[in-house]
Amino acid sequence: MIKVLVVDDSALARKLFGSVLASEVDFEIAYARNGVEALQQLEAFGPDVITLDVNMPNMDGLACLDRIMLERPCPVVMVSSLTADGAEATLEALRLGAVDFVAKPEGAVSLRIAEFGPRLVLKVRAAAKAKLRASRRLRERVRHRIGGAAALRHAPSPGKRVCNVDAIDGGGVVVIGTSTGGPPALESVLASLPADFPWPIVVAQHMPATFTGPLALRLDSLCAIDVVEVVRAVALQPGCAYIGRGDADVVIARRGAGLVAMAAPSHPDHPWHPSTDRLVRSAMEHVPAGKLIGVLMTGMGNDGAAAMTELNRKGGRTIAESEDSAVIWGMPGELVKAGGADWVLPLSKIAKQLQKLSVARATHP
Repeated sequence: MIKVLVVDDSALARKLFGSVLASEVDFEIAYARNGVEALQQLEAFGPDVITLDVNMPNMDGLACLDRIMLERPCPVVMVSSLTADGAEATLEALRLGAVDFVAKPEGAVSLRIAEFGPRLVLKVRAAAKAKLRASRRLRERVRHRIGGAAALRHAPSPGKRVCNVDAIDGGGVVVIGTSTGGPPALESVLASLPADFPWPIVVAQHMPATFTGPLALRLDSLCAIDVVEVVRAVALQPGCAYIGRGDADVVIARRGAGLVAMAAPSHPDHPWHPSTDRLVRSAMEHVPAGKLIGVLMTGMGNDGAAAMTELNRKGGRTIAESEDSAVIWGMPGELVKAGGADWVLPLSKIAKQLQKLSVARATHP
């Protein structure tokens, strides 16, 4: 049995979420009305997964999550609103150790439960299999204590380039795909790259549109390279990372002599958005495979595995995050199973490998 603790201050939300989860024969459900009660249930119930509302009285979701990760680490799925404040709180929760999040239905929850319920079940099942990395939690907690949350509201550091001027003509491109557990993984990789990293980086992170803008701002405040969200056609430059806008796809195209990243309406052939498969295939249409590096990191499903395997067979280089470090080894695991990964590396070694490959390929195209 998977023991799930539902934490929400709304009696209706607890009832609806609990009924959805209780309909699964292998779920056992318990409830808490706020963070204080949730902490009491850590030992009394011993949950395998916790669904945790962000906004609650007495002790809010972030404070509760912090205590959970210190006292009895457990996979946590945050339940958050699709608002700017909800996005920032959720990203902070992911930094503190939450495995994933699910957007709470807008308006009357009871009218949207048929749509919301399957997503909740899927997220909880995945969280039950997730790995918690204690070392990452310690690093995140230190950054949180010294003001990581406030960094969200800061403008990019003075002196940074603006990633929308002259497009590159030549060089190569790094394409990254990730999903569940992705924001902390992206931070680990991108924050480890130097400001003069020689290639642009385009990222497909499965997220709603209201979350990808705050994610790009957060990463930009923490990284030496520039990080921007792709909301319009933007010229690709070395030393810049481009986060695909949520609920859409991000593709690479050529304008004149240069390359651009641009948002494209989500395509029904791809179930996850922004789609890694679509991003990689668009890159292969405009950039020689030998000048592409694909990276597939933590996430549910198989998005990106087929396209990166094809890239690998055409002469591109591919990196899969190892099972040891991935929160969910779905996407990178599928790439490895397909024989499409040149390297299978823990998260801590991916940035260093990117630096080696980009410099080597720039010297020997």
